[in-house]
Amino acid sequence: MKVIDQALLERVIIERSRTSHKGDYGRLLLLGGTYPYGGAIIMAALAAVKSGAGLVTVGTDRENIPALHSHLPEAMAFSLQDQQLLKEQLEKAEVVLLGPGLRDDTYGENLVQQAFASLKKNQILIVDGGALTILARTSLSFPSNQLILTPHQKEWEKLSGIAIEKQKEDTTASALTSFPQGTILVEKGSATRIWKVGQSDYYQLQVGGPYQATGGMGDTLAGMIAGFVGQFRQASVYERVAVATHLHSAIAQELSQEHYVVLPTEISSYLPKIMKKISQKGT
Repeated sequence: MKVIDQALLERVIIERSRTSHKGDYGRLLLLGGTYPYGGAIIMAALAAVKSGAGLVTVGTDRENIPALHSHLPEAMAFSLQDQQLLKEQLEKAEVVLLGPGLRDDTYGENLVQQAFASLKKNQILIVDGGALTILARTSLSFPSNQLILTPHQKEWEKLSGIAIEKQKEDTTASALTSFPQGTILVEKGSATRIWKVGQSDYYQLQVGGPYQATGGMGDTLAGMIAGFVGQFRQASVYERVAVATHLHSAIAQELSQEHYVVLPTEISSYLPKIMKKISQKGT
């Protein structure tokens, strides 16, 4: 088991070059938030933007766009029903986050199929929320992209066939042998583990607690992971995912000193401040 330490945080979260621009910090596409789960994709987008992503575009239900823009005018948005825009954005994106607030129905399944079929090998795909449920119940093949899966315990049960009470290090390690080489798994739980298929060791969080047990926490984590993966290219994708996951719970733990429950949006709001501190320590 590997612990995420200060040295790793400082290796990933570095100061920005004075000559950089938004194109250097990731072109992200977030797909989800179909009725009645519109808030999920908004929280994911907030986390992605607050983590420093350069360009964030959201595909969601048309009716959800005014709510998204009222919270986050920095994100671009389009209706998922606009097939031409969907194809264009799938083509442009460097990182695709698929699934926060995606309803498990025929439309959602078709969207997952389209995304899987459209993506190129050099694009990074993060599968979260409803897309994980759809992936687990269908015969869809994993795409050949750099793949990141972010299941909570019930979603991992559906994906792996391992009952929640049997989700231990050895059972997860065994299940991962059937996943594509290089796949990153964020196995969310009371002691979240971050795995990479092909490596015997894994990261395990030493932070976090029950103050995080509220709706939208996973959506915020998925957005943070997307934001980190789209930038910090001096570090490996695995390290970027591990640091984003750690920071999500570390912020919650810090805020819990004064709050009985920590809201996901509060984590996003605090994120730029703590990232600034870490980047300055590494110089």
